[in-house]
Amino acid sequence: MGYDILIEEMRADLVENVHTGIICGVNDKLEQVFQVGDMQQKVFFRSAAKPIQALPIFLTNIIANYGLLEQEAALFAASHRGEAYHISSLESMLHKLPVEETELFCPPSLPLNEMPREQMLREGKMKRRLYHNCSGKHMGFVAVCHELGYPVNGYWKVDHPLQKQIIQILSTLSEVPISEITIGIDGCGVPVFAIPIRNMAITYLKLARPDLIADLPLRKAVMKLTKIMNKQYNMIASEHFICSVLLRDENIVAKGGAQGVYCLGLKNEKLGIALKVMNGSEEVWPNIVASILEQIDYKNKETISQLKNLKPDIVKNDSGVKVGEIRRKFSII
Repeated sequence: MGYDILIEEMRADLVENVHTGIICGVNDKLEQVFQVGDMQQKVFFRSAAKPIQALPIFLTNIIANYGLLEQEAALFAASHRGEAYHISSLESMLHKLPVEETELFCPPSLPLNEMPREQMLREGKMKRRLYHNCSGKHMGFVAVCHELGYPVNGYWKVDHPLQKQIIQILSTLSEVPISEITIGIDGCGVPVFAIPIRNMAITYLKLARPDLIADLPLRKAVMKLTKIMNKQYNMIASEHFICSVLLRDENIVAKGGAQGVYCLGLKNEKLGIALKVMNGSEEVWPNIVASILEQIDYKNKETISQLKNLKPDIVKNDSGVKVGEIRRKFSII
């Protein structure tokens, strides 16, 4: 078995839930500095790939040429959750960019967050491609196709020039040959990539430390992208979400993906970290990441505190009475 117990959820001193997984951390010499489980286990990035998938936009002048605001550009790398500020920015982008909503391959959807979803249902609004949490990514794909003269039709196919460019970027950042990258289909219909979790950590190390990227245009594109992610942290998911907590800390570049994948890079520490919760849970991300940061004695204690506020270690019932606790079961030191 290539994974270990990360978290136990207790109720009345009885184990009620167990979350197993894999964690890997690498430094700027690409040396493994800690691991839990098998660092060679291949893992699909899912939406943790969105910053990589956004880089073709940042390798062009599209953002400046079409007068996109920072909060709009951040949506190219986002898993937005359909809050009003997401939708208004997406609507604005549709007016500015040479993109039609019908060109987006992601399916019509409703917002992920409960409040905007229920409000839209009360108002009788129909599902839209724009409401899909990947719509910003798809808008970026279509905009790049128009800008570079690629065919828009089929931009979601693995043999499309845009997807070939993305997989080449991923290979460069992750140091995994293209022939060794496993390709699947993501929830929104575009290619999704699996590489060893060690190389996922390397990828996020380079997002946090673009000085490690030899390709100068790619390095500059990463710098532009990550600066926007940090400044517009609520656009990447929504407020009160792990991405907003971590990206608010300008020392961190972070993004999660479906099925329990989370990646982050620490700039000052020159450290890339990737983790996978094997049962696909996202609920224990804050507990795991807070524990990792505590174990490496991370300096910004406020970031750790905010993570713990998202998902406290104490389990309470509906009346607010303590009925259990969440225990960290892994060690990286």
